[in-house]
Amino acid sequence: GMATPEKAMITSDAMKMLDPGRLKPDKIETERIITVLDETIAKLELSSLIPRIIDSLDRFADMLGPEITNSLTEHQKLSNEMEHLLASSEEGDTMRTEEQRGCLCLLEERLKCSVRNVLRLLLANPSLCQALKYEAWARESPAEVFIKAFREFRNFMLERLLTSPVEEEEKIQFVEDISLQIKKNTEAITALQAELAAAIRTREDEIHKKDNVIKDLKNGMQDLTKDCKAGIQQIKQEGEKQREEELQASQARCARLQQDIQQLGAQLSALVLEHRASELALRKRNCRVEMEIVNWIQKYDTDMGEKQAEYEEVHAAYAEEKAQLSLLMEKRAVLLQEYSQIEEERRIQEKKKEQALKEFTTMTAAAIRIQAFWRGYLVRSLFKSKRKKKKKKGKGK
Repeated sequence: GMATPEKAMITSDAMKMLDPGRLKPDKIETERIITVLDETIAKLELSSLIPRIIDSLDRFADMLGPEITNSLTEHQKLSNEMEHLLASSEEGDTMRTEEQRGCLCLLEERLKCSVRNVLRLLLANPSLCQALKYEAWARESPAEVFIKAFREFRNFMLERLLTSPVEEEEKIQFVEDISLQIKKNTEAITALQAELAAAIRTREDEIHKKDNVIKDLKNGMQDLTKDCKAGIQQIKQEGEKQREEELQASQARCARLQQDIQQLGAQLSALVLEHRASELALRKRNCRVEMEIVNWIQKYDTDMGEKQAEYEEVHAAYAEEKAQLSLLMEKRAVLLQEYSQIEEERRIQEKKKEQALKEFTTMTAAAIRIQAFWRGYLVRSLFKSKRKKKKKKGKGK
């Protein structure tokens, strides 16, 4: 009852120090780290279900789809190869150890890539992941233990991230002070309890003695109580003195840590400004590239519109010329028919002319021969008449 105010003060300080509600996040990096840890837990939970999914692959093939089913089948083949290689490495000779180790490393990399690929495909479909988690599958004990430990690590990490370095140092120092004080009080109480037990035993052993001896023992117990109080007071004074010394040392250490924190904060601010400047430059560059892409797309659309208009104009001219060509072809067919008729008439006329010319030539030749025959006949007739006249004259003479 004599240390009640101090205990109340210590309890109040402890509640203020250990209350996580007073610790607030100050940076967005905390949320990013916790998001990464939560995504890792989700991936661990999903990856621990992969063996169960493979065992029931025929049942869930329609729900998973062909791509995920093929990836799971390939993962099962790699797992079987890994088991076979591990079994053969345990039973094989020592001459092929290096070769088997190389094959094992390569197979481990392929298996890791296969797991990442399966998780990527599954996480791309949140409804499928939720449906798989609702299945009544019990995880294997090692996987469940690891996931539970990782969740505890996540909660511990969140508490550490939400606690500033100064508060963490104060919390540790305060817990150490409380532990030291409890240890000292426990030792004092143990010693007093031992002395009290010895006194009680002595009192019980000598209770049959005279009243004056009992009075002496009572007086001795009172003196002992006074001595204990004096000892407790001395212990408290020494503890308070030691606490003051440790508090001064802690304050000096806190000052040094605060200076280090300021320096690191200045470095952090410089790095943040540098990274923000770099990010701004990259954003400007990205905007320029996007604007160039938009301009090129607009130019492409404009050129394609002009080309389309030109194409439509050329196509219309082509259609018109094609119609004119069709009309001219029809006229040409009519003209060709007329030309063939004219040619046929000319050929008939030429044939008639040739026939007439041939007949004329024949008649001319006949006429010439007739005329020649006739002239010959006339000449012969004339010679005959002259010869007759000469004969008559001669006879007359």
